[in-house]
Order: sequence, then C-alpha cells, then structure tokens
Amino acid sequence: MVHPLHNPRTPEVEVDSMFCDRWSPRSFSPEPLSSVQISSLFEAARWAPSCFNEQPWLFLYAAEEPDHGRFLSLLVEKNQLWARHAPLLLFVLARRTFAASGRPNRHATFDAGAAWLSLALQARKLGLHAHGMAGFHREEAYRVLEVPRADYEVLAAIAVGRRASPEQLPPDVAEREHPNERRPLAEVARRGRF
Repeated sequence: MVHPLHNPRTPEVEVDSMFCDRWSPRSFSPEPLSSVQISSLFEAARWAPSCFNEQPWLFLYAAEEPDHGRFLSLLVEKNQLWARHAPLLLFVLARRTFAASGRPNRHATFDAGAAWLSLALQARKLGLHAHGMAGFHREEAYRVLEVPRADYEVLAAIAVGRRASPEQLPPDVAEREHPNERRPLAEVARRGRF
C-alpha cells in the first residue's frame, strides 16, 4: 500500500486542484488496468480540441504480453528500469497531414499534446498516474510499431498505472520521486509583446 503523498505544489492563483495534483511518478504497481479504465483514458483524449476538428492523434498501446515487452524494449534503458512495472504503455503519434486535403498540418503536434493532457488528467480522475517520456528509440519505434513514417510522427511514450512505493526504484531514481515545482507565472505568460 502506498501512503498518500503530500503535494507541496501550490498555485499562485486559484485553479482546479486537478492541475496541481497531476504529476509524473516513476514508481508503478504492475496491477493490471481494466478494459473500462483503458477505454476511459482514450475517451478523454478523444474529446481534446484540435484544428478543424482533425483529431490527428493516434495512441498505440500495450496492456499485456507480448506487446508490453515490445513497447518496453523501445524505451531507453533508464526508462525501462521503472516503466517495466507500469501495466499500460503507450506511444502517441500525430498524423502529418489534414485528412480532407492532404496538406501539411503544422498544428498536429500541438493537438496531440492536448489529447495527451486530457488522458493524463483522466488518469488522475481514475486514481492513476501517467508519465510521458521523450526517452525512447525513435527509429526503432517506427520499425517495431510498423508506423508509416510519411503519414505519422511518433511523439512520445507514456506509462500509466497506480503509484507504488518508491522503494522499488533504484536509489538515484527514488530520490526524485515527488511532485516538482513550476516556474513562476511571470515567466510563462507575458502581456502584449515578448
């Protein structure tokens, strides 16, 4: 049983607690997720906003073997050490062109980011956590997942599950197992001009 973690992060102005409650742990319980939970994550992502309602994202996921092992092998070694316990591994992709016109969609990655955040917030509503990762072997991901490179960009990997005790992590990883702070509001938003 994992004891509740005190989240020291406090917003500078009032916002819904779901924003400060979301963080990316590395310590996961291997307890499987139900098909309803998994569908709920993707349903939340489905409702994310997108340019011209294109919904250019695609989530490839693995919830059981042998897919779980294949997905895990695509992560860099340091991420494999902890992500192996997560019961759900995903990759998020963005379609490079608009479906109707075939023209380049320069907003696709922005929209896929909105879908990822929707999934991450829904994970918290379900008592789960989601941890996005840039540390994966991109070229291998295209090959192993059979992603058509001309059509999709592989953006990130994601681990989802219930938080477990940080004691299962290597010591150097366990010491970072806590919610982190954010830059001050004045550094992320400016009025008028750069």
